[in-house]
Amino acid sequence: MADWDLETDVLVVGFGGAGACAAIEARETGAEVLVLDRFGGGGATAISGGVFYAGGGTDIQREAGVEDEPEAMYAYLHQEVQGVVSDETLRDFCASSVENLRWLVQRGVPFQASLCPVKTSYPTDDYFLYYSGNEGFSPYRDTAKPAPRGHRAVGRSLPGRNFYEPLRASALRVGVQARYHARASALITDDEGRVLGAEVQQIPGGFWAWWHGRLEATAIKVVNYNPGFARRLRAWGRSVAARRARTLRIRARRGVVLSAGGFIYNREMVKAHAAPYRRGMPLGTAGCSGEGIQLGQSVGGAVAMMDRVSAWRFLNPPEAFVRGVLVNREGRRYVNESLYGAAVGEAMVDHNDGVGMLVIDESIKAAARAQVGRGKTQWFQTAPTLLNLRVNCRRADDVAALARLCKCPAEAIGETIEVYNDAADSGGDDPFGKELRQPLKPPYYVINCGIASKAWPLPTLTLGGLVVDEGGGEVKREDGAVIPGLYAAGRTAVGVCSRQYVSGLSIADCVYSGRRAGRSAASQG
Repeated sequence: MADWDLETDVLVVGFGGAGACAAIEARETGAEVLVLDRFGGGGATAISGGVFYAGGGTDIQREAGVEDEPEAMYAYLHQEVQGVVSDETLRDFCASSVENLRWLVQRGVPFQASLCPVKTSYPTDDYFLYYSGNEGFSPYRDTAKPAPRGHRAVGRSLPGRNFYEPLRASALRVGVQARYHARASALITDDEGRVLGAEVQQIPGGFWAWWHGRLEATAIKVVNYNPGFARRLRAWGRSVAARRARTLRIRARRGVVLSAGGFIYNREMVKAHAAPYRRGMPLGTAGCSGEGIQLGQSVGGAVAMMDRVSAWRFLNPPEAFVRGVLVNREGRRYVNESLYGAAVGEAMVDHNDGVGMLVIDESIKAAARAQVGRGKTQWFQTAPTLLNLRVNCRRADDVAALARLCKCPAEAIGETIEVYNDAADSGGDDPFGKELRQPLKPPYYVINCGIASKAWPLPTLTLGGLVVDEGGGEVKREDGAVIPGLYAAGRTAVGVCSRQYVSGLSIADCVYSGRRAGRSAASQG
């Protein structure tokens, strides 16, 4: 065995939300910790909405006058999680929610008890506690008492950076060592398969490290508007890394924690595991390339839920849009349009070939325009609404014209409108449980919001990853045995949100699984 360039107790690969939590927990458990990041740290957490899903009676909930219990949180999430983790693990996740929020607050993550008075996909900067999932809708509310559990970090617009930076600062303050622009390229094992450390490619500090980070930071800013340019910037960054990086061998005496995000930016992996979602808009950073998952697989790690992708088709705001009907290629409705965006996106992509034609009328169109704007919605909600109303909203004077625009049978969509209108007029039950309804009257308008829509891109992120032991976060082999010395957390691993996603659940799982892996790794040796 060649000499090691560096040694530590716990090596954390990926310094995003999960990696920061793993590093802090391992260090506070008494281990020497070194954390690596391909760029400058933060990962997808730092560019997110900074929402932490927490309940059971958090300090923030109580301050806002919200009553909640761990059992109510469990009853709701049990419907969303659908067995992706054991009931025991889900109960522990819910039972530890209050303490995990306090843990974040103690490390400087800012929260506030301003309760959003309306249901929305994401609140304005006046509110930082809101209903971030499907809690208030049937059938979820029928078996679980609803409560707002979306705890948004205080800050403007998308304050993921405000969530992440206090964690980074806490990690460094307690003595975690960090190396940036450092990519783990291989795991090193002994003859018995125990993970001993990693081979790392690091760009030395200086101009080229700065330039490598600047290219990725710029790509993140422009990717939604000019994805081709973003791809060129990232290709340039990879070239810099290939030419300037130096190889290091780092020993991890107690364990390696993989927390390098998902794989939405590895388009070949998406094609192989979740091909229907490849047409969606990737959401994350270039670090979400699946390399953490591939590292685990390289030493025998099993994967699961790799076909699970969260596709966010938020119709609210504007609230008016959910009063319309979303139809498929057959002209039939297929989902409660009021539901959380991931539930709508799943129904659209998994079961309707990514087709989504939103049918509204003149009154809904006018209301939608009035419901967005300064002080009413975030800019990233206002812009697509106005854009779609202007360039992606086509008029149909009757059902025959509507069918032509939707490219569906006239008889079918005519029946869909008739059934919907009759129920809305009479107050009868909606087959999908929607309450916000109104009869649709000609002229109709059609907005293409399917996965292939150019005017309304569908954001996507991966949810599957390495299979881990739910007690300690160790990566498991196909036969169920754990790989000694290897752990995984966050979107590199299968976790609470790997079956279905609601806002804040991924970051909450990053905290839960990150702390678990860090604590478990540090206790070895």
